[in-house]
Amino acid sequence: MARIYTLVNQKGGVGKTTTAINLGAYLALHEKKVLIVDIDPQANATSCLGIDKHSVEKSSYQALLGGQTPSSLILQNQRLNLSLLPSSPALAGAEVELVDESERNTRLRKALNTLNGDYDYILLDCPPSLGLLTINGLMAAQDGVIIPVQCEYLALEGLGQLTQTIQQVRSALYPDLRVRGVVLTMFDKRTNLANDVVAEVNNHFPQQVFKAVIPRSIRLAEAPSYGLPISAYAPNSVGAKAYDALAREVIKSDEN
Repeated sequence: MARIYTLVNQKGGVGKTTTAINLGAYLALHEKKVLIVDIDPQANATSCLGIDKHSVEKSSYQALLGGQTPSSLILQNQRLNLSLLPSSPALAGAEVELVDESERNTRLRKALNTLNGDYDYILLDCPPSLGLLTINGLMAAQDGVIIPVQCEYLALEGLGQLTQTIQQVRSALYPDLRVRGVVLTMFDKRTNLANDVVAEVNNHFPQQVFKAVIPRSIRLAEAPSYGLPISAYAPNSVGAKAYDALAREVIKSDEN
């Protein structure tokens, strides 16, 4: 069975999509079968893999609300050996449409269950909000959530809110929901603040912070404009080495 991880943070600009794409790319390089699921109406993960969201005819919207199985909607990137369930502008209305639907919180989980172990890893990229799309992502996270946290002060405030939401979902809907790990992103070793944030996050999530820390990197910022993960755009950059280390850490932990 696939390990399903949901990448979530209601604060935008923390490296959530960057982590989903690049972690997925390096898991694929380590010979894992990987599916990235984009349930963000902004479709950033879709764009980061070189796909024009406006050209997508069938997307995660159809999996959530159209009654179609994910296998019929998945796009293949042969160069990267990655699979993608893309997003599209149609997903923008899904939050409203889901409200009146039966089993509105578990639609994504049930859709992904139809894949029957076709993948080693399924990574879900959620919107930077805590609405029904993100709730669906959390409910589908059978192996836990991965939380990217930017190494800046305001990120800590958002982290408290996210922790509360995860606890509420755990209490009301999904008792087995757990935090798989926290990824520290946009780390600048030259600043005291970044080091303070690292220390604070480790205090908040003891034993749950990944050792691999993602640095601030021009190459990481450039790669999406070329529709490529860092593994293909700048494989020798510091950002590439950091995401490779993260993928190795995830694999080693999962195999133990």
